Amino acid sequence: MPEGYDRRLSQQLLRAAVDLVRQGLPTHDLKIAGAALEELGDAFAMFAGAPDLPKVTIFGSARTRDDDPLYHAAKRVAAHLAEQGWMVITGAGPGIMQAGMEGAGREKSIGVSIRLPFETGANPVIEGDSKYVSMRYFFTRKLMLTKDSKGFICLPGGFGTLDETFELLTLTQTGKGTPVPIVFLDTPGDPYWETVDEFVHQQLVQRGLVSEADRHLYLITEDCQRAADEITGFYRNYDSLRYVGEMIVIRLRQAPTAKQLGLLNERFGHLCTSGSIRAAEPFDPERREKDRLHLARIAFPFGKHGYGDLRQLIDQLNELVED
Repeated sequence: MPEGYDRRLSQQLLRAAVDLVRQGLPTHDLKIAGAALEELGDAFAMFAGAPDLPKVTIFGSARTRDDDPLYHAAKRVAAHLAEQGWMVITGAGPGIMQAGMEGAGREKSIGVSIRLPFETGANPVIEGDSKYVSMRYFFTRKLMLTKDSKGFICLPGGFGTLDETFELLTLTQTGKGTPVPIVFLDTPGDPYWETVDEFVHQQLVQRGLVSEADRHLYLITEDCQRAADEITGFYRNYDSLRYVGEMIVIRLRQAPTAKQLGLLNERFGHLCTSGSIRAAEPFDPERREKDRLHLARIAFPFGKHGYGDLRQLIDQLNELVED
């Protein structure tokens, strides 16, 4: 068996496949299930073979021309991140997607394209590379564009870009995805994301459809260096989190002092369903799995809502570390 083989999960996968066949589903449904599983397998294998470097996904329009300031912005921000050891994931098409790959270079680019009548292959930067995969379905493609990424940069785009962006926000807002830095990158004199943010405030926040704190899930900037710094700086002290029962465990490179913990509780104590934010040792499940045992920790009982506030807590924890 391959290294890391998990018998229980493998058996669960086989049972699910057999159950689908036994249900006597229509041929069309079986085609969808089979094709989705097959292309996910191809994509998982491609990502497994990619370099073990942090990855950032860039979203944006395929229609952006190479003489557009947005094209040059995507190229610059990708170059900034590649210089700091990050890989860039895009949808492998033209426009903003190609610009991001040009900035990162072929070696630090990963492409996940969608087969469309008007967009049938990869852009020349990534075409033929082992770090490229083509998908049939948007839902499988979106999974692969987000699953391994530790940060996201969204440039202006059409329905597809807005779909990707708002699904990303939904995953982060609901806790279905882990907290990540999300940057909305505009260019001077072209306030696309500022206009979107105005809509969020006026039509969503003021109607009570999202909270004001949810606007802290993203940063809007016109500065490419600021955008890159937002991605890398998110991990300056914060490393990762996991849940152990009702506790949220936040792993850090540098532990807060007792005084700093007190200040954190004053500002973010409302996130606790009981007790307070406290320093913690690794929990038993973490010890069994040898999960990030070398890191410091804080932990508290968390009701799994208020992720905009949780994002601000992470920002505060990152400020504990001096540049």
